[in-house]
Order: sequence, then C-alpha cells, then structure tokens
Amino acid sequence: MNHNGITRRDWMLGTGASLAALAARPVRAFGSISASQENSSQEPEAVKAERARHMQWWHAARFGMFIHFGLYSVLGRHEWAMEDEGIPVREYEQLAKRFNPVPNSARAWAKLAKQAGQKYMVMTSKHHEGFCNFDTKLTNYCAPKQAAGRDLLREYVEAARAEGLRFGFYYSLMDWHHPDGTRCAHDEDARKRFVEYTHGLIRELMSNYRKVDVLWYDVDWPLNAEQWQSEQMNKMVFELQPDIIVNNRNGLPGDFSTPEQEVVAAKGGRAWESCMTMNESWGFQRADDNWKGTKTIMRNLIECARGGGNYLLNIGPRGDGSVPDESVRILTEIGQWMSRNGETIYTADPCQVSESLFAGFTRKGNTLYMHVHFWPGDTIALGGLTSQVKSVRLFATNQPVRFEQEKFRVRFRGLPKEAPDHPVTTLAIECDSEPLQNMNAIRTDRPRAGVGLS
Repeated sequence: MNHNGITRRDWMLGTGASLAALAARPVRAFGSISASQENSSQEPEAVKAERARHMQWWHAARFGMFIHFGLYSVLGRHEWAMEDEGIPVREYEQLAKRFNPVPNSARAWAKLAKQAGQKYMVMTSKHHEGFCNFDTKLTNYCAPKQAAGRDLLREYVEAARAEGLRFGFYYSLMDWHHPDGTRCAHDEDARKRFVEYTHGLIRELMSNYRKVDVLWYDVDWPLNAEQWQSEQMNKMVFELQPDIIVNNRNGLPGDFSTPEQEVVAAKGGRAWESCMTMNESWGFQRADDNWKGTKTIMRNLIECARGGGNYLLNIGPRGDGSVPDESVRILTEIGQWMSRNGETIYTADPCQVSESLFAGFTRKGNTLYMHVHFWPGDTIALGGLTSQVKSVRLFATNQPVRFEQEKFRVRFRGLPKEAPDHPVTTLAIECDSEPLQNMNAIRTDRPRAGVGLS
C-alpha cells in the first residue's frame, strides 16, 4: 500500500469494469489484447512506481525460456493437433496413459537455460488441451494421476530454483477437454461451473509452490473479462502471491504486453515481452525442420533489448522430456556469445539508434553497442550519429578501434577482414552524451552537386 492508498493491484483491478464488454475471440495465435487496454498513461505515479519495484528483476533479466510440454509432446504433431486434426476428446485423452517423461527432465532444461544466459523460465501448467502438468484435486486429468504418477510442474520449479532462475507458470484459459469449455459461452450454469473450476486450478498453482514470479495467462476464448471474473481472478492471485507479475491475456491489461512471433515495442513506456519459437511450433513437432538460425535469434534478442523489452524463447521437449538437438545447439551458441557480450543486453537502456543495414543496437548510458551481424570487412560506417564519439573498442576483446567522425557518418577503421566474434560482433562506442541518430538529416542536409558527374 502506498501513501496515496492506491496500489498497482488496485489500479489494475479497477480498470476491468471498462473492459468487460470486450469479447474474446478464438484465434490461432495465443490471444490478443486491444490497444485501449495497453494504455498505462493514466496510471497514478505511485502505481507506476510500485509496478517498477515488482518488475525490476524482470527488466534486468531480458532473456527467458518458454517451455511447451504436454500430451501433444507425445503425439509430436504440434500443440494444436487436437483441434486441427479434429481428434475426438476420448481418443486424445488416451495420451495421458503414455505421457511419462524421464524423471527430473526439467533439470536439463534449467541447466540449458542458465548456460544460454536466460534468467527466468515459464512452463505450461495447462495448455489448450486441458491436461494439467501439476497435482490438482479438481480433476484426474493430470500428470500425478496418470502415467507420469508425479507432479511435473514441481520438478520444473525445483529445477529452476536449483539453477538460481526465476520461474513462472503459463495457464491457458481456453480448454478443449472440459465439458463446459465451450458451452460456457451460452449456458450460464456451465459458465459458473467452468469459471469456478478455472479459478480453483489457478488458486492451486498460486498456493502449492511457494513464491511464484510470473503468471502467464493465455487465450481467453470464449468469454470476456467480466464473464471470466478476471478482476476477482487477479485479486486472488495478488493476495496469494503479492510480488507476482501477470501478463495481459485474461482480458485485463496486467503488468506487461505479449507480442507473439514478432518484436513490437509497447507504447507509452509499457513493459513488453516478445515470445517466439525456434522453428514454427511451440510444442514438439518432429517434422518441423524450419529452424531459425542462431544469428536470427540473436538479432531478435538484440532488438528486444534495444526497445526495452524481454525475449521469451521457446523450447518444445519431446514426450520423454528430452530437448531436440537443434534447440540445444542454438541455445549453446547463444550462451557462448552471451558469456562474452551479455553485459550489452542485460539492464540495457532503451536505445534511439536503430538504422543500419548490417547491425543492431543496444545502449547503456552514453555507450552505444553496435552489434554487427553482417560483417562488412576492415571498415564499418554508421550514418546519422549526432553524438560525439570519444572512443571505440571491440567489446569482447577490449581491443581499441580507430575511428573518424564526420557530420553525417562515423567510420571505424583497421578492423579484421573477417568477423572476430560469432554470430555477431559488438563494437562499444563511447559518446559524450546519450547516443542519438538523425537519418533524416542525411537525406535533407547532405550537400549535393550538379545533375551530372562533377
């Protein structure tokens, strides 16, 4: 409680009434939220300050691991297979009798996350298929009461804690298995039963694992915030987990926005986290070989950090809990780069500089980090930098770099012909003030000659 008597919880819950009329719609992606729900400009300063305190660790973390793990992992044909293939519920639920991953598989996930430089993890507690990876009193459609015979979520929690990582739970409001999961939209008794069931599962998640850092809601179809009783839902969550942060996918704005499969900074200084797959599937899909390259993933991470956001990168373990080799390879390469260059990502300040055909940027104070992903050779140029450069060095080796600054460009000279770091080489450019870039000045103010060659 702050001195004005308004907490960020009170504010977040109080915004819900104006959102109740916004009906959710079924979408292939995780879900969506309207721009009006994202606007935090009207929040009292005390509320913003309290949120900043709760989210300080999250902003500093920058990089997290998303884990999609469930019955679909046994099937190996994408996490949406149950709906996309029209698999009957009774047929699909038989997978629960086969879902028995190797005990403590999550230890390998947590070690991999830490090695990759990821600071937190978010795992599916219940995906759209309706199967619970945790121990619950509300259904036997859960890991401890089926083939696994144990609480898979608890194994994950213990693994994350053992590696010193923060952790959170993903929870899908949409449920393809529960008998009231669809009829709740047009049957009031069914809605009350299903909402009570949903709130009950979330209460167990918030009560049975000590401190939880993140609650990651997903797809609020087929109800809206009022029908889900989302204000009451969040109130319960905040009472049980006072320091938790929540996302924006239960029909309320929450603490952060969640762009999916793209890097889009939220407006108005609002916190945001871009979630992405390494291939085209969240859950394990054995035939999906369309893997992103390590360089592409690194560029996404850098762009998230530049815009002040986080990057939640997904793995989809197989049904036995093992992680596909390509995911391991990519995360290992990222971890090697982060061990040398992580300082340029963690706690990075928002960076105005953005324009280059071969580099991305982050910033800390007056130091601009130029992350070169397409290495031009012994000379690199940066256009439009209006701040005065004081010194330049290769970040990973601390080797000084010669530079020449003109009105419309800075050139860095005497560099190796081949990129000295992989998959991205970083230059640390110390400026006399916050680094700023004006590309428009190049177009409008750069001197021009005659129509022909001079």
